[in-house]
Amino acid sequence: MEFSEVKRDCRYFKGHIPCKFNKLDGSVCDSCTHYEPLETRILIIKLAALGDVIRTTPLLTLFRNKYPNAHITWMTQSPEILPKDQIEQILPFNAMSVFLLENSLFDVAVNLDKEAEACVLMAKVEAREKYGYTWEDHAVAPCTSAAEHKLMTGFFDELSKENTKSYLQEIFEICHSSFNFEPYAIQLNQAKYSHWQTILDEKREGKQVVGLNTGCGPRWNTRLWKDEYWIQLAITLREQGYYPMFLGGELEHTKNVALSEKAGVYYPGHFDLETFISLTNACDMVVTQVTMMMHIATALQKKMVLMNTIFNPHEFELYGRGVIIGPPSPCQCYYGNECVRGASCMNDINPQTVFNGLNAIAEYEN
Repeated sequence: MEFSEVKRDCRYFKGHIPCKFNKLDGSVCDSCTHYEPLETRILIIKLAALGDVIRTTPLLTLFRNKYPNAHITWMTQSPEILPKDQIEQILPFNAMSVFLLENSLFDVAVNLDKEAEACVLMAKVEAREKYGYTWEDHAVAPCTSAAEHKLMTGFFDELSKENTKSYLQEIFEICHSSFNFEPYAIQLNQAKYSHWQTILDEKREGKQVVGLNTGCGPRWNTRLWKDEYWIQLAITLREQGYYPMFLGGELEHTKNVALSEKAGVYYPGHFDLETFISLTNACDMVVTQVTMMMHIATALQKKMVLMNTIFNPHEFELYGRGVIIGPPSPCQCYYGNECVRGASCMNDINPQTVFNGLNAIAEYEN
């Protein structure tokens, strides 16, 4: 077989090593029955926090439906969160990956980060169509007019507060499309999930498992709920026939140990991200503030009570599986890390209200 016969446009072509079918059955290009030509090369740039990366994954379904034989490359600072079976190439954000992208040609390129490094890269990438944000005149700029609305709501709080579109509606419009409830996607370790499912099945005694995510990260501490409220909610859930379980990361470990002891409720400990996702998947419902857990639970299609104070509630898409609970009086600390009243509005969300929300979503169909 000659070099000219090598099908370098095939989905399974590895560039410098044998493809999986050559390894499996000895297939070679001039007689291969597995050949799938790639018709569209797509680049997605989403470098930001884990939660932001997860909530951008519905674009995978959009592009797969629109371009069935597409090759998708995704550059991110969080490669571990992306579903490897749905993306041909996942690139970490480093000098080698940037060099590769700057010397590649794409049919479609999408950048949904407004930070300078992402926008500069977008400006340098060669693509026939570009959506999202780029770099012009030493500042962020829209690739098309469809990205202007999202940029403007980021520039001015007043416009952001008036927004009634979800994040997903906005990013689909940026890509000149309409959001039709395309699902989130996430990488799930099935073996670890089965492990935790077995453990919880032994403990739950047929009860619904409610994951209580007590942390939110340090960026906006105004999202934190009082420890006493977590304890009260956990006790109520236990007494009312649920199986509550405290969840969190390393920052919440000491707190969760104390909450577990005071409430008499299970706390499995803190783990790596892959295990945390698997553990969340073993829950039936989740209670959380606006944080990474919200996006993980959404991707895993869990019923959820979301407590929100400082963000525009229209931003969140719960796919009919959850409720958003805020304080009785609207919060005045928009995207703020300090409450203007001196006491967090999260304290105005009482445990009974959250329990009522859980009771309501417990009846939702899966």
